[in-house]
Amino acid sequence: MNLTKSVKISDALDYASGTADRNGETLDMQGFEGVAMIVKTATIASGATTSIKAQQGDESDLSDAEDLEDTGITIEDDDDDEIFVIDLYKPEKRYVRLVIDKDGANACAESAVYAKYQGRVRPEDNNVTDEITTELNISPDEGTA
Repeated sequence: MNLTKSVKISDALDYASGTADRNGETLDMQGFEGVAMIVKTATIASGATTSIKAQQGDESDLSDAEDLEDTGITIEDDDDDEIFVIDLYKPEKRYVRLVIDKDGANACAESAVYAKYQGRVRPEDNNVTDEITTELNISPDEGTA
């Protein structure tokens, strides 16, 4: 099975730089066992205190969001251009999200995507107009890309 047919990829956070905390898009986990929350940093200001964590809740707007124990990852101020992943398997509640915690004084630039996996129904179509484009290539010949 090919990766892009085994996972459902969606946008969590568009690229932005700033000092304010950010909540990722709310993700409905119905029909899936797990999600990889993938964060890519860009420039992080010297002295910045930044971390990521996962939250879950029963409400679709996550008005009841609670932090998930041991999901926190500290991002150091010299972690420019690095990738961080929270792999959340079998969350106890239906809705989850990624949270970026910032110190409010020093900027951090980041973006993030979700990759839901072990869905009950396959294959998944990940192509979303003006958001996500995938192309599956099986044993392609050498030549012009």
